Amino acid sequence: MTDAFYSLAGDRVTHSELTRGPWDPNAQHAGPPSALLARALELCEPREGARVGRVTVEILAPVPIGPLTVSARVARPGRSVEMLEASLEGPSGEVMRARGWRLAEADITAEWEQEERPPGREGAEALEFFPTGETVGWHTAMEIVFARGRFLEPGPATVWMRPRVELVAGEPISPLQRTMLAADGGNGVSAPLDWSGFIFINTDLTVHLLRPPEGEWVCLDSVTHVDGLGMTDTALWDERGRIGRAAQTLLVRARA
Repeated sequence: MTDAFYSLAGDRVTHSELTRGPWDPNAQHAGPPSALLARALELCEPREGARVGRVTVEILAPVPIGPLTVSARVARPGRSVEMLEASLEGPSGEVMRARGWRLAEADITAEWEQEERPPGREGAEALEFFPTGETVGWHTAMEIVFARGRFLEPGPATVWMRPRVELVAGEPISPLQRTMLAADGGNGVSAPLDWSGFIFINTDLTVHLLRPPEGEWVCLDSVTHVDGLGMTDTALWDERGRIGRAAQTLLVRARA
């Protein structure tokens, strides 16, 4: 097994088998390419004293298990606030794009805790991933422990995740990249209906990050709602406290 999801040579991306998702053997899980786009945003004309506060990833097509190219640019420059854009392209064209707001930080803090903290990792359970037909993939590259809920068990879930491998070979994973790797799993762990009868396909992922997570673990406290369409709402935490929120729009259909 390789020690990274990807290796890079300039803008050319070489995947490893660890990027494979659990639903289609020919497509990547959206977590690794989302993190790869976040990396491109972070490295795009970086500025001292500024960081990315929000990333929205649009999933335009299944991300193939194959060669990709990644690019990024400053779409709207500014002294205090600027918009960044990144794109991931496969042999047939663009498959994912991302927009991010990078903002100047201020030495100001105001805390107003209104949400109950989710269960911590103490007592959380590492469960065997449901059968995917593949021996390696995103599901083997991520360490996942459940503090609430279960794989394929309908209902909200609280899970702690951390990657076992690097995102890009030879590079440490940044806090933002670590968050994106985990956040796309919200709909997968909190489906409100039986997976055997329904599908839940997310078209996007938006992550608001109040502060970078500390440590290796990111907590997803996720609930999915369905009313014609689906929406997954995930509160993001680390071991110190709340770090942000993630949301996904879902296409929900009964299986044929």
